[in-house]
Amino acid sequence: MNHKLGNQTVRFGISPYIISRASVVGAKEGEGPLKSTFDMVVSDDKMGQKSWDLAEGAFQKTAVEIALKKANLKNTDIEYILSGDLQNQCAATHYGLRETNIPFLGLYGACSTMVESLSVGSMIICGGYASRVVCLTSSHFCSAEKQYRNPLEYGGQRTPTAQWTATASGAAVVAKNGNGPRITHITTGKIVDKGITDVSNMGAAMAPAALDTITAHFKDTGRTPDDYDLILTGDLGVTGSEILCELIKKEGFDITGKHNDCGKMLYDIDEQDVHAGGSGCGCCASVLCGHILNELEKGTYKNILVAATGALMNPLTVLQGESIPTISHAVSITI
Repeated sequence: MNHKLGNQTVRFGISPYIISRASVVGAKEGEGPLKSTFDMVVSDDKMGQKSWDLAEGAFQKTAVEIALKKANLKNTDIEYILSGDLQNQCAATHYGLRETNIPFLGLYGACSTMVESLSVGSMIICGGYASRVVCLTSSHFCSAEKQYRNPLEYGGQRTPTAQWTATASGAAVVAKNGNGPRITHITTGKIVDKGITDVSNMGAAMAPAALDTITAHFKDTGRTPDDYDLILTGDLGVTGSEILCELIKKEGFDITGKHNDCGKMLYDIDEQDVHAGGSGCGCCASVLCGHILNELEKGTYKNILVAATGALMNPLTVLQGESIPTISHAVSITI
């Protein structure tokens, strides 16, 4: 039997399994410290497509194909596919998945989308409405820069707190039965807005949302940082991670020795000129579906908490002087 814990957390009576997953990344991501953990490193970030938008869709399509092949499954074995991206109306997702012929639920949680899809997919399975779903997301540096900042040709300067949008996709097959890591809890985030308007400082904007969701998870479940081998965020980067660790101490939780962030892990921050680290839906998705789940299955970790964060804004609202609403969703995964 599933149980609601507190206001935001669900504990699954029969935990769904992540039976397969795949990560596909671009050339820059393939030069980083996690390069050996990805299923595919693409040398052409355009994926042979005529636009960056279609290229990002191709990343999602490829990630789904690899994840299904690894599980020896076909499209017809999947009952729902849940995905989204950073583009207007999740265009990359729609172009990438339009030929799958799988019932589709589009999601938008900005950079929190991977964990949002795992959360919704797990509830669908544990509610008895499906046996297998695919959860995924993506981002692309070029499509994100075009939409949120400036055309690449503009050559604008990036501030020290700016993060580099990952060109990447991650996909996970979640099932009622099987083998692999299990999703035991989900904590659904609330919209948090602390009035930050600087789109070049996403870490500072999103850290309060991560704080809100992680503390809610601890309070709802009665757990503490000691119950986890890793508390992973994505993607606060260097700046946001420091803010989170400082803020959460004031709530009585010290995560310093357990915390890492996908935005700090994907790139070599000292050598790859990504300023404060990585960001984008594909950052958390590729790190989780590659390195992190690999380490979980190897026994490096036994219990992890993954709290992905997202900035829920669009360029027009920021240009009009609006602040940046943010959110964080969390999943507890065990082996």
